[in-house]
Amino acid sequence: MADHSLTLAAAKTKMPPPLRPAVFVDRDGTLNVQDIRDGKPFSPRRVEDFHLFPGVPEACAELAAAGFVLVVATNQPDVARGAMARATLDAMHAKLRQLLPQIARIEVCEASGDDPPDRRRKPEPGMLLDAARDLGLDLARSWMVGDRWRDIDAGQRAGVRTVFIDFDYAEALRAAPDFRVRSFVEAARIILARR
Repeated sequence: MADHSLTLAAAKTKMPPPLRPAVFVDRDGTLNVQDIRDGKPFSPRRVEDFHLFPGVPEACAELAAAGFVLVVATNQPDVARGAMARATLDAMHAKLRQLLPQIARIEVCEASGDDPPDRRRKPEPGMLLDAARDLGLDLARSWMVGDRWRDIDAGQRAGVRTVFIDFDYAEALRAAPDFRVRSFVEAARIILARR
């Protein structure tokens, strides 16, 4: 009986594991090549068109080795709009997980801009906040990397530092990112230098 009481007391005083830093990453235009038409980026629509940018696997491996939890946070409204089958999206994410095994989680919001506001659709921070809660992430030591204004706004609303990958799209940023780069590889270098 005494041993059981000691076990309960020890369990009550056991500290939760420390929160870990994360790198939240947009998908299209950040990890994989986007389709740019008339200065605007679009997601690939077929699995065979889903290709990572050069250096992304190595950069992800370096971030993971440095202790960052990698979380993809991606708006994918084409499923809700009927422009892409869910099976295609699932196949793309299976391919992404195979190419980047360091990814701890893929957060997806399928709500379109025509839907009522969704707390998970970037620029809202819901995907980042949900992953932080579920994975024990320290937002104060975390980052968001993306190529659209929605990524930067979502990161700022979640309280993380932001890195904007600038492709000179025909759209303006709404908030200033902490850093501006030309590739995910450059973004990873900035994050690693400031960990």
